Amino acid sequence: MFRAIADVLRQIGGAVATVVTLPFRALARLFGGASGSTRSRRA
Repeated sequence: MFRAIADVLRQIGGAVATVVTLPFRALARLFGGASGSTRSRRA
């Protein structure tokens, strides 16, 4: 019984973690791509 509850909580925690980290990953990609393009332009 407790194992089932723990598994559900893990799944919920994983889903919440992915939703929370997605925007930060997108921002990192945007800033990373922008910095990369500016570096290539300068060189």
